[in-house]
Amino acid sequence: MTTNDQTILVIGGTGKTGRRVADRLTARAVPVRIGSRTGTPRFDWGDPATWAPAFEGVRAAYVTYYPDLAVPGSPAVLAALARVAAAAGVEHLVLLSGRGEEEAQASEEAFAAAVAGTGSAWTVVRASWFMQNFSEAFMADGVRSGTLVLPAGDVPEPFVDCDDIADVAVAALTGSAPSGRVYEVTGPRALTFAEAAAEISKAGGREVTFVPVPVPAYAEELRGYGLADDEVALITYLFGEVLDGRNVHTTDGVRAALGREPRDFADYARDTAATGAWS
Repeated sequence: MTTNDQTILVIGGTGKTGRRVADRLTARAVPVRIGSRTGTPRFDWGDPATWAPAFEGVRAAYVTYYPDLAVPGSPAVLAALARVAAAAGVEHLVLLSGRGEEEAQASEEAFAAAVAGTGSAWTVVRASWFMQNFSEAFMADGVRSGTLVLPAGDVPEPFVDCDDIADVAVAALTGSAPSGRVYEVTGPRALTFAEAAAEISKAGGREVTFVPVPVPAYAEELRGYGLADDEVALITYLFGEVLDGRNVHTTDGVRAALGREPRDFADYARDTAATGAWS
């Protein structure tokens, strides 16, 4: 395998934030290794024997955990990964986490504790709900159909743009944002799902209606689409427990890391509509 002392490993490098991080690093001529089950060398969360080879010759790493930091057992897995990375000589680990998830924050703490005293540095990017969930994930089909059916009421969420997350992660990986801290990142304002649908309607020039449904009914609908039980459990956890008002306030994480304001949902909707993603 080809490496040099500036290579950055992007675990989850084909995902919503990982591929953006990889693209930005590549544009800066930083050598990138994609950490995935199809990568070279292979990286598989379920096979710890693949971890050390993936970290060989790597200076820093961006870590996104599959399926989610909130699932049982995640703190132990993240701590184990951090120890393997530190033993391989990785200088800096940047972890993507979820805002308002107590379980995810336990994983953050285990991750940071495992790095402490090793000579390696850590950074956590703790993100609110992604704007791109409306265009690159499970809500996109609803937007395209014109009816967004979700188990969400009128609790606002300060959706964050994945491009902002990637910019913060790259700033941390390249040293322009200080390490050893948590950057909690949100958009500049909180919107309800109905308000988000209205912004998408305005941007796309056609009506997208938000229809609230109970969590159990939504879970059955997801199973009808063929989603596995663990995926259904994660999505319903996010809607049923995390979306309860705990994350309504906005934060200054993007500004602290980048010296600029985060992107607004209206700008995301306008630019996404222009790509034809919702056509």
